[in-house]
Amino acid sequence: MYRFLLTPRWWGINVFALLAIPFCVFMGSWQLSRFEGHVQDHRSATEQAASARTEAPRPLDRLLPVDKATSGRQATATGRYAEQLLVPDRELDGRSGYYVLTLLRTDSGKALPVVRGWLPGTADAAKAPAPPTGRVTVTGALQASETPGDNGVSAQGGLPSGQTAVISAASLVNLVPYGVYDAWITLDKADPGMKAVPAKAPEGSGLDLKAFQNLGYTGEWFVFAGFVVFMWFRLLRREVEAARDAELGLAPQTPDATQVPDTTQAPDAPEERTTTV
Repeated sequence: MYRFLLTPRWWGINVFALLAIPFCVFMGSWQLSRFEGHVQDHRSATEQAASARTEAPRPLDRLLPVDKATSGRQATATGRYAEQLLVPDRELDGRSGYYVLTLLRTDSGKALPVVRGWLPGTADAAKAPAPPTGRVTVTGALQASETPGDNGVSAQGGLPSGQTAVISAASLVNLVPYGVYDAWITLDKADPGMKAVPAKAPEGSGLDLKAFQNLGYTGEWFVFAGFVVFMWFRLLRREVEAARDAELGLAPQTPDATQVPDTTQAPDAPEERTTTV
């Protein structure tokens, strides 16, 4: 009854199933590991943010370059405030406003972007408090340079003079005549008249849309594997039923061609009858 499994057709079906099922399971497991990695990164970022609030600040140069291990850590730098810029369209506590960003010229000659605080409303240089004069030491959470389009960062251009849409060395170096660190800090305590900006989690360390896409792909691949198994058993069942019906003589018989009446010939002419008057 199962001899049909040795036919070329079923060899192809079996080989396809034996290759497709492990492949789907492997891809589903890989996507699941990606999701678990996002969960672990989120947990690590949360723990790191909690510990960063109590740890002693470290010199800026010891924490560079910024990565997942150093993002959010407390950093300190000394220098003199220079140019001040506004970063519009930034939300805080559900309200729209702007950051007050001031460049700190350090002893190395390079400048460190410092977010001194947040103000509500439309960006207005007249409302932004002036930075302290003289030599200052700042302490805040270290952050990586922003990328347009990530974490709600605007990619708009054509801003008025004295404004920037992105806090990054790539954008700021075009606005000032000196080098800029590829990092920035947000003060733990905002300067008077402003509200402190909380540190952001490192990029790719949160349970964002991409993480849940990995979880969705996991389910899809396992569903594909189950579908292949289902279809293999369904085809097997149909073949077994067809073979059983054939053994019992229940399979439909094709009429013999010799028994089919020939309808292509013209009908016989009617018999002529002679009438004698």
